Amino acid sequence: MKTNFQKYYPILFIAILFVINIFIWSVVLRDEKTKELTVAFLDVGAGDSIYIEAPNGNKMLIDGGPDRGVVRELSEIIPFYERTIDVVLATHPDKDHIGGLVDVLKNYETKIILTTGATSTTETDRAFGKAIIEEEKMGAKNILVKRGSVVKLSEDILFTVLYPVSVNPKGSTNDTSIVGRLTYGNQSFLLTGDAPQKVEKYLVSIDGKKLKAKVLKIGHHGSKTSSSEVFIGNVSPDYAIISTAKKNRYGHPNKEVIDLLKKYNIPMLATYDGGKIIFKTDGETLTHN
Repeated sequence: MKTNFQKYYPILFIAILFVINIFIWSVVLRDEKTKELTVAFLDVGAGDSIYIEAPNGNKMLIDGGPDRGVVRELSEIIPFYERTIDVVLATHPDKDHIGGLVDVLKNYETKIILTTGATSTTETDRAFGKAIIEEEKMGAKNILVKRGSVVKLSEDILFTVLYPVSVNPKGSTNDTSIVGRLTYGNQSFLLTGDAPQKVEKYLVSIDGKKLKAKVLKIGHHGSKTSSSEVFIGNVSPDYAIISTAKKNRYGHPNKEVIDLLKKYNIPMLATYDGGKIIFKTDGETLTHN
């Protein structure tokens, strides 16, 4: 005589098969429709974190914000069954950029970790250094980058480091911040970390109009220490992104920066005003949420 539970075996079996089928097809359909480059400016509060995914599935994370909130943001973009981030890049060793990377390295398998070699004396930077060592034990490569270094996410999607000009750069942490250009077809993103105006002006002096980009991640969360007029004029973006918290002790973004963007008629998108900002592009067209 069958128990009540045994009576439901066939139904339970069919239900399990149904769930598995949905899971399989969700993966297949996702692969089919993901023909675009995704660039997401994550809402990590007063900090920076940028998630990049190429059509071939290669993933890159630039900075991780101040704390583990970045893991929550990533879980909303990366399916739970995908636990690898191919490249993690830290622009410079300030807490609002690397604090969350410690948790990212704990929660995701990482193949390559990129830094300039610049360090600070903070506990956050020491914790990040230890996390890198643990990842190296698991097979990750820790590579120092400088101007000219290129991350090849696919044959036609490249992230090129424009600054700093050498590894182990000296100066304040912001002075050592990586500035990089992500390109795909006719679309480009200029990502500036916390690079100050003197770095911007240096890049203008050597790159000039080559800095032109469709999307500019405004330096230092909209602080007036970044976003010089000559730099904004040469980049001449279609969109300016500001990554910071709604209420922060620094008063970011600064009114001078906002006024400068208005002067050049550049639309400003901010993570504190609606959460993460996601761009999609096939190399020709560009859309955002």
